[in-house]
Amino acid sequence: MRALITGATSGIGKEMAFYLHRMGWQLVLTGRNEEMLKCMAQKFGSSTKYIALDLANPDAPQKLYDFCRGMRIDFLINNAGFGIFGEFSETSLAGELEMIDVNVRSVHILTKLFLRDFEKRGSGYILNVASVAGFMTGPLMSTYYASKNYVVRLTLAIREELRRKRSGVNVSVLCPGPVNTDFNNRAGVSFSLKAADPKFVARYAIEQTLKGRAVIVPGLMIQLGLIGASLCPPQLQAAVVCELQKKKKGSGR
Repeated sequence: MRALITGATSGIGKEMAFYLHRMGWQLVLTGRNEEMLKCMAQKFGSSTKYIALDLANPDAPQKLYDFCRGMRIDFLINNAGFGIFGEFSETSLAGELEMIDVNVRSVHILTKLFLRDFEKRGSGYILNVASVAGFMTGPLMSTYYASKNYVVRLTLAIREELRRKRSGVNVSVLCPGPVNTDFNNRAGVSFSLKAADPKFVARYAIEQTLKGRAVIVPGLMIQLGLIGASLCPPQLQAAVVCELQKKKKGSGR
């Protein structure tokens, strides 16, 4: 069994790689940090393949898919992503377009390309990493929240299509709350809530995906918070999120 992980050199993606390796999976890893990829491949052994790519580049998703030709991929994990903090009128347009390319465009392309292969075989797992933000409106991180809404809705729509065809392919979406990763530094924020351990999130996400769970939300408090948010009218929800966002220390981009 072989898994492909994007954003594999840090945070949740890195912990997923270590956990899957311990489970006996062969790995294909990608990320921007080639030295880290090389180091991880040396630790995991010769069966591990890697390619350094920045998924913000328009041709990177296709390059990644082409790199995997000839290898049977059984588990696609679309983990790469980042956020930007600040008011929509003030944040960098170039930075936001880069974020959309990574958080949305690359996830869309890779999901479609590998799903077609999985459907032909009648088996396979896809895990798209979103966030609890994917169920909310997010002032001060508006584009990030919108990108994760896209990932959640795309994943659930595909899952229903597969269910109606009685497909053997499973598609899941991971929606964690704050996680203690480098995401915080890149977004320019310091979370006001206690961040989860990425090892716990990675392990929980993989276990639940392999069990066929649709929406994976690690942690009881985050699960309860998500239920509460779903009961709020949209305008009230946006107002509450905005107040929570103000507690973050943002540098913007």
